[in-house]
Amino acid sequence: VQLQASGGGLVQAGVSLRLSCAASGGTSSNYNISWFRQAPGKEREFVAGITWGGGRTTYVDSVKGRFTISRENAKKMVYLQMNSLKPEDTAVYYCAASGPLRTIAVRDTEYFAWGQGTLVTVSS
Repeated sequence: VQLQASGGGLVQAGVSLRLSCAASGGTSSNYNISWFRQAPGKEREFVAGITWGGGRTTYVDSVKGRFTISRENAKKMVYLQMNSLKPEDTAVYYCAASGPLRTIAVRDTEYFAWGQGTLVTVSS
């Protein structure tokens, strides 16, 4: 499967932004999708993930209540709705695919496909 992330941009703190991850190739939507981010000078970190059926989601504590991950398997799309953005959310955001595990992996080594990244910059 190939992934393409989009939707990033330069926004002010407090506004919303929605990232999209389009999947292509593969024979089914039988994989979990997560969003990771990497800020300048920092390691890549897990942000949010959703199981292949959409029944389970997981978020890093710093985005709980502000970010929502969702997916439309018929369209092979996964979204990350980001509300109340903060300057510390500034990073390159990547979507990634893992196997259809019952639990969502938070380690990037568990993922076999990655999108190219989309830059989100939040100004104060």
